[in-house]
Amino acid sequence: MRISIVGAGAIGGLLGHRLAASGHSVSLVARGAHLRSIQEHGLTLIHESGESETIRIPAADQIGSGPFDAIVLGMKAHQVADAAPAVGAAISDSTVVVTAQNGIPWWYFIKHGGPHDGQRLESVDPEGRIAAHLPADRIIGSVVYPAAEIGAPGVIKHIEGNRFSLGEIDGADTPRVRALSDALSGAGFKAPVVSDIRADIWLKLWGNLTFNPVSALTHATLEDICRYLPTRALATSMMHEAQTVAEHLGIRFRLSLERRIAGAEAVGAHKTSMLQDVEAGRPLEVEALIGSVAELGRITGIATPHIDAVYAATGLLNTTLAKAHGVLKLQAR
Repeated sequence: MRISIVGAGAIGGLLGHRLAASGHSVSLVARGAHLRSIQEHGLTLIHESGESETIRIPAADQIGSGPFDAIVLGMKAHQVADAAPAVGAAISDSTVVVTAQNGIPWWYFIKHGGPHDGQRLESVDPEGRIAAHLPADRIIGSVVYPAAEIGAPGVIKHIEGNRFSLGEIDGADTPRVRALSDALSGAGFKAPVVSDIRADIWLKLWGNLTFNPVSALTHATLEDICRYLPTRALATSMMHEAQTVAEHLGIRFRLSLERRIAGAEAVGAHKTSMLQDVEAGRPLEVEALIGSVAELGRITGIATPHIDAVYAATGLLNTTLAKAHGVLKLQAR
């Protein structure tokens, strides 16, 4: 397959490296020092085993003209709108666009069925900027489970995890989603095709919408949040509100709320991605992870007071960091 990875950061770089190494024609879109290092020295992947592998992959700061069999959107959710016009221009009749963002996706109600079918979510697609450029019939949803990080410009470190769930947004089992699954499987990933990608999205979001912002606000790790009784209670309340909204929309969770919290606690002293963004001074995924669920609560008429409060505090933190061009990190005295 000919594949463009738009946003070749930690996850995009992991995907791009392993797809290219397995024989696919891959090109990367990146920026800054990371892009320059890839262009000059190649892209290095440090595997879970610690083994390092460097390969040459074409990279630029803009997507090429194609044609592409698949375009993977590897950036964070708040960066999709800016990338959408260029991605849209590169889509052909045979191109699929794979959304790999955390949180509720901009296409959530497209081909959803029911009373909210086709409704736009202002939190994740303000003014319809994304939908205007990315045709819904080209979209394949995915849920990303691996953890990876950029260890240095041009260097991706795969920490753990190997699963990318894939699904058509209308639940169909199609040759194109099977071909994408085969490509990822051939690159060493577990890439199941699921019949309800939205259920997988909610299962991951269930934890992200609680632990990520609480971690960012308190500078605490997952085990600390779960073992401190007041924040464990806050997480429980937020997750209960989210579950009520999701179930109203037809989602059924295959884990209990208690098992989901226990799973987060078992991860240990791990800093969430949002806390890492706070410490690095990067924009936070506020809308996709929290604001979208608050909006879904308003749409369904379900109260989400705990989610709303954490959303307000996290949004203000994001604004404060942006205005100050600053970082916020605990340091030992």
